[in-house]
Amino acid sequence: MTTVKVKGHEIYVKPVFDSFNRRAQKFKNNIITTLRKLGLTEDDVEIELETVAIKNVAASASWWYDGQNQYCSYGGMNKYVENLYVVSKVIELEVNAFLSGEKIQDDFIREFMEDKDIEEQRKEARKLLGVEPDCKDMDIINQKYKILAKKYHPDMPEGDIDMFKKINNAHKMLKRELQ
Repeated sequence: MTTVKVKGHEIYVKPVFDSFNRRAQKFKNNIITTLRKLGLTEDDVEIELETVAIKNVAASASWWYDGQNQYCSYGGMNKYVENLYVVSKVIELEVNAFLSGEKIQDDFIREFMEDKDIEEQRKEARKLLGVEPDCKDMDIINQKYKILAKKYHPDMPEGDIDMFKKINNAHKMLKRELQ
């Protein structure tokens, strides 16, 4: 069993060894059931299942709530099905915290609020920082960020305030993804 920390929650992930696609469908259904507690329907939720759930790719779910696009993704596990499990647990924990009054609605919305093209923005952020397109190591991202931030800081000879802002935004976006 592996423990991952996502959005302040420790989630225990039991490795999946069989029935990958069936389990992925189960986790998708769990997400929809959890979001129904907020009054959403299946039509409000978008989860594209991988055709081969054993693949090493990230999983994501998006939905509309209170006029805002909400998005949750995870890619730290070795299998899509396990990543989808983590996404389902994060959503479940956050929805339950909201419904129990531990979180207010604005905090819940802010936690998942993302642009519709967030995955493309993340690719561009990784490219800008000079890391591999699939890099999930925050230490590597931080190292590249510090080098570029120092180089383009407005007080430095090569300083460029626009580039400095882009680098900061890219770092913040990836930090939010990998928290």
